[in-house]
Amino acid sequence: MAPAERGSLTLVGTGIQLAAHLTVEVRDAIERADVVLCLVADPATHASIARMNPRTRSLLGHYESGRPRVRAYAAMSDEILRHVRAGLQVCVAAYGHPSVFVTPSRDALRSAREEGYPTRVLPGISAEDCLLADLDVDPAENGCQSYDATRFVLNGCRPNRSAALILWQIGTVGDDRASAEVQPTGLPRLVERLLETYPRDHVVTVYEASPYPGFRPLIRRVRLAELDAGDVTALSTLYVPPACPNEPNAALIEEFNRSVRP
Repeated sequence: MAPAERGSLTLVGTGIQLAAHLTVEVRDAIERADVVLCLVADPATHASIARMNPRTRSLLGHYESGRPRVRAYAAMSDEILRHVRAGLQVCVAAYGHPSVFVTPSRDALRSAREEGYPTRVLPGISAEDCLLADLDVDPAENGCQSYDATRFVLNGCRPNRSAALILWQIGTVGDDRASAEVQPTGLPRLVERLLETYPRDHVVTVYEASPYPGFRPLIRRVRLAELDAGDVTALSTLYVPPACPNEPNAALIEEFNRSVRP
């Protein structure tokens, strides 16, 4: 296909479950693109996208085992921008939601916008969406905090005990190298940090969304003090429920009630 006069960049999310989570909007963007660059690890998902658009290629070849992931991210971003600058309508298809833990495409998005290229981000179903459904969590009830596990430890974050806490990528906490193996080298330190806020017997949930329709998610409940590498997979997320009730301000309730009384 001949390049368009002006390139563009569209980021789309493929959702978590193979094909079942693709929105009509995302499918249309994939089919119309001059080139589709994939950030999906599952070969079946890649094959499904390639059937929608034969001009599909993977970006995962930039990963080098044992090397910092940041190098791969930079190479991926460069490849994305090279196609945009060549005048192509580029679609980057990422696992889950395109704005959640997809560093290279977001880096490319910022650069493309700075250079004046048209850009779009189309939402997808994220692992957090699946977690809220599978664990029956309503973030509106008590609030919800969300952190990358490594940054949570390194930045000394102090969670609110009365709100839910979600920690991402606990299977690689403390390790920034590209690897297919689970390397939670910092997991003990993560547990130590959490024990500064929560009791030892506080029950937490190790969660992994199911990538296939009809299959159940991984849900493993364990006492916080007993959480170790044996409970964790490469895609594990940790859900920490509130440890104490969030008591409303009685004086403010009365003030609000007075303001609405006739």
